[in-house]
Amino acid sequence: MAEPDLITSARAAYARRDWPAARNGLLAARTTTGLALPDLEALADAMWWLGRVPESLSVAEELYRGLAGAGDRPAAAMKAIILSLQWGTRGDLMVASGWLNRARRLLQGLPEGPEQGYLLYLRSVMSLDLEEDPGPVRAAAAELEAVAGRQSDPTLGCLARVLAGLAGVRAGRTEEGFSELDEAMLPVLAGDVAPVWAGDIYCTVIHLCHQLGDLARMRAWTGALEHWTAGQSATFVYTGVTRIHELQLVSAEGGWDAVEREIGASSDNLVNAHGWMAGAGYYELGEVRRLRGNAAGAMAAYRRARDVGVDPQPGEALLHYAAGDSALALNQLRAALGESRLLDRARLLLPATELAVDQREAALADALASELERTAARFASAGLQAWACQARGTVLLAAGRGDEALPLLEAAARTYRAQRARYRTARIHELLASSRRSLGQAGAADADVATALAIYRQLGAVPDVERLERGAAPGAGRSGLTARECEVLALITTGASNRQVAEALVISEKTVGRHLANIFGKIGLSTRTAAAGWAREHGIT
Repeated sequence: MAEPDLITSARAAYARRDWPAARNGLLAARTTTGLALPDLEALADAMWWLGRVPESLSVAEELYRGLAGAGDRPAAAMKAIILSLQWGTRGDLMVASGWLNRARRLLQGLPEGPEQGYLLYLRSVMSLDLEEDPGPVRAAAAELEAVAGRQSDPTLGCLARVLAGLAGVRAGRTEEGFSELDEAMLPVLAGDVAPVWAGDIYCTVIHLCHQLGDLARMRAWTGALEHWTAGQSATFVYTGVTRIHELQLVSAEGGWDAVEREIGASSDNLVNAHGWMAGAGYYELGEVRRLRGNAAGAMAAYRRARDVGVDPQPGEALLHYAAGDSALALNQLRAALGESRLLDRARLLLPATELAVDQREAALADALASELERTAARFASAGLQAWACQARGTVLLAAGRGDEALPLLEAAARTYRAQRARYRTARIHELLASSRRSLGQAGAADADVATALAIYRQLGAVPDVERLERGAAPGAGRSGLTARECEVLALITTGASNRQVAEALVISEKTVGRHLANIFGKIGLSTRTAAAGWAREHGIT
């Protein structure tokens, strides 16, 4: 094909979003006569849509040099800003900062244009990650909104709302902040925001939900992200990002088989495109493997997370704890806490409290639980509040104050069940059992242990199953639900008849009837409907 025809064909492919044909045609033309700057931009864009991020960045940097060499300072600055965003998304914050500084120098002395607004946004987001005070970001949001109005740029208006929302949440005005973030998505849904910015907004907000332990909001935002990516290219970077977020939620809900099957490969595909999201995926894989007793596999996943810049705590510390090295585990968490900022500290405080109790460091455990309580009160997040209740309940139990611990643990249990957080639900039932046993409620305590054991079995949490089977077998046989009774009850909640239960468990209908009679006696109820409700409340499903 003659060169002009090749360029024309490649441009047409780009216009119809045929990214492979556009990339191949533009690359072919580039090797002969080279590409004009607009065609270089199209090539970088096509590569980005194909998920070939390192190639895209290389071409984008060539485009930047061309724009700077041509003396087009605003266009060169804007390209530097986009490169900063993309390098930051990959996880290389030093390179991202370097490109942002380059953009700042290019824009010095120029009249205001939209480029100054994008620069302000990225500088503000980076400062929010480094500074605890949200005040400057709130001021930057107001300034950016004014720039957006003067420049008639809907993307800048969207980014102004994002800054205002993030600052609001960081200031402890969580509902107000999320209202701003919800409003920010209107131009995204209208298609007025470029995908490179829209995808970053989605990920920023979903990560914030994850930090807050707000699984309900995380589900809603992940669902919105999935809907948005569905209309994009199948090779779109954020298609893979979406799946990682979905699998984080699947993991919380107990779908560990799916996580083990998918999340490693999904993370591998994102290493060069979205490094910190790949790290989050590797960490989630490590958690599932740790809880299933695969220590070597968990450590390998944690190493992969660290390799792409994600600190695998608290999981790595808890892996050492499971291996019997409690002192090392607590020291690792102390070190991680020393390097973490407010919201990142929150996810470390509960396990650190539990390890401090294990090491009989009562003052440290109390201080850690108190900090988590303050953080939970500031952000008014149900997830953080449940973690705080669990931490304080653990401290109270260690001090022999089971009566005070019980209502806190019950509150945490209600939240975990509402969030469909299966492993956390099982763990809280163990703590409830300890509290109730200290109050002389042996039957209720044994039922809690049986509930925890049933959930652990469903999850495949082998170390916890083995631990409870060793420690809870005598009590479970007397007045708690046995493993078989939990299986029968789980089937009853689905509406199965006695015959269907018998067929599923390969036992007789008479045996099913006997199990039901025992179940009714132990939980103090007399109908299948009531028993099914009790089972759902206690996580036996």
